[in-house]
Amino acid sequence: MTDITTVFFDVGGVLLTNGWDRHSRRHCVESFGLDYEEFRDRHEFVADAFETGRMTIDEYLERTVFYRERDFTVAAFREGMVAESKAFPDALAVVEGLAAAGDLLLATLNNESRELNQARIERFGLRRYFAAFFSSGFLGVKKPDQAIYRLALQITQRTPGECVFVDDRDLNLECATTEGMHTIHYQDPSQLRRELAGLGINPGE
Repeated sequence: MTDITTVFFDVGGVLLTNGWDRHSRRHCVESFGLDYEEFRDRHEFVADAFETGRMTIDEYLERTVFYRERDFTVAAFREGMVAESKAFPDALAVVEGLAAAGDLLLATLNNESRELNQARIERFGLRRYFAAFFSSGFLGVKKPDQAIYRLALQITQRTPGECVFVDDRDLNLECATTEGMHTIHYQDPSQLRRELAGLGINPGE
């Protein structure tokens, strides 16, 4: 088996809570006293453009929230969006151990709007662990489209067989497997450590 040189991690659902999924959207929207169903209809029209970088966060909010006057600011709502994110410390500890060993290229590979991705990287100090961030908001393509995996491989100059992709969703893993990457269906930190060790990677303690 080819030695593993690179591990790509999904972010939402593995290292952090999902940044702007239906649960976080509902919680945030309702905390500002807005009608969630009305918001949801507008969100669905622009979600793909938002997640692939064709729409900025301010343009997204103008379409979904600030199409009428509100008693709160755009900045306040943006802060509310970011505040929905929480870390999974035990999963991050696995990544910290891999980063400390220094013998692997670690990168993220996730679907997320550009500005929210940047905010989460900064808030949770992800640059301490990862050398690169492959986000749909910058690449213009989303998982499970094969193109996002191919771009990550081309940019890192890695072959599929030397890469592992960790994600919590089956479909995303199926497409990575089609590209020839090793995959781990994330369930919990202990299982992640075991499966990394099975691929010859020492995940530390």
